Amino acid sequence: MRTSLPLIAAFGAANLIQPTLAEAPKSPAEGFNIHVVAPHRHEDGTVHGPYHHYCKSIKPEVLQCMIFLSSDPNAELVEIEYFIDKKLARTNVTLEQWNKHFHDHKEEIATGRVQVLDVPPEKAKEIAEAASQTDGIIFHLWPVGAKVPNGEVTFPTAVGHKPVEKLEVPK
Repeated sequence: MRTSLPLIAAFGAANLIQPTLAEAPKSPAEGFNIHVVAPHRHEDGTVHGPYHHYCKSIKPEVLQCMIFLSSDPNAELVEIEYFIDKKLARTNVTLEQWNKHFHDHKEEIATGRVQVLDVPPEKAKEIAEAASQTDGIIFHLWPVGAKVPNGEVTFPTAVGHKPVEKLEVPK
């Protein structure tokens, strides 16, 4: 049986990078300190970014990311991405859904377009290895060039994403 412990170890350990204040109230926004940069291919085929992903582990098999166009403290939240363990993702969506909305992080990382920032190189490698065991789904919430979000949600993917004929489910 496959375990998600490498995901927990890599992503959970990254939460130790930023100390928390004892008096600070707890909130869901706490702990988004895994910083990844990568471009995305939008549904119209255009490439945008690089996007700054600020991520944290919310379950042993799921990482969620808030995505911005810059690292400016006042940058607009433009996307949300979930990194989902491949076995979980591929047994809970159809082939059509996966091809249209998901991408394989192992393939994306192999292109060299993904960078893990703000950690030592050995930690970045560990985070990338854990991420390579996941599939991603991105929700683009703020249309490119729009002054405000307008309710339109699109699904960008990794720049090198290609549809597959069969979903290979890890054992």
